Amino acid sequence: MRPERTLRIIAGQWRGRKFRFPPLDIRPTPDRVRETLFNWLQPRIEGARCLDLFAGSGALGLEALSRGAASVVFVEQQRAAAAAIEQLLTAWQATGAAVFCTEAQRYLSAAEARGFDLVFLDPPYGSGALATAANALERGWLARDARVYIEHARRDALPALPGSWRELRSGTAGEVGYHLLQVSESAPAGSVATT
Repeated sequence: MRPERTLRIIAGQWRGRKFRFPPLDIRPTPDRVRETLFNWLQPRIEGARCLDLFAGSGALGLEALSRGAASVVFVEQQRAAAAAIEQLLTAWQATGAAVFCTEAQRYLSAAEARGFDLVFLDPPYGSGALATAANALERGWLARDARVYIEHARRDALPALPGSWRELRSGTAGEVGYHLLQVSESAPAGSVATT
């Protein structure tokens, strides 16, 4: 195994398991950042309904399933990456998971909206997809008091986000900037979550 294409599950039922992802243009969330994120989310993971919208390697959704999430929907437009996630889920006998090989915006436009408790947003850097996806999620995709995780290039500022999203935590690691936001119905109209 080439180490740079190998990831490991940090905690939960699959703790320590390693998996490979295809040699594609995929930038997985670093272990250190995943560990921090799931420490923040620890009280909310058990039984959560999750959406891994730009799944890539699937590391975020897999970590959530390992730690007791009720379900994870993986959305990934690269066929080889989506197939790799499906194969892994089958090999690990995972339940509560579904993989959609489609572009994120197409999924949010075509699928039936359901209220997710936790959404992972880690689009390709510089794609402009973050703001578009965030606004689309506001149309029935988020449960009351949902959490949204955003990852982006550290050098770039966050785009304008929906006014109901309030930042709870943030951090940086190398070239990565990451944020955990709460979706609150009581946010003032027109307010924007920023770093």
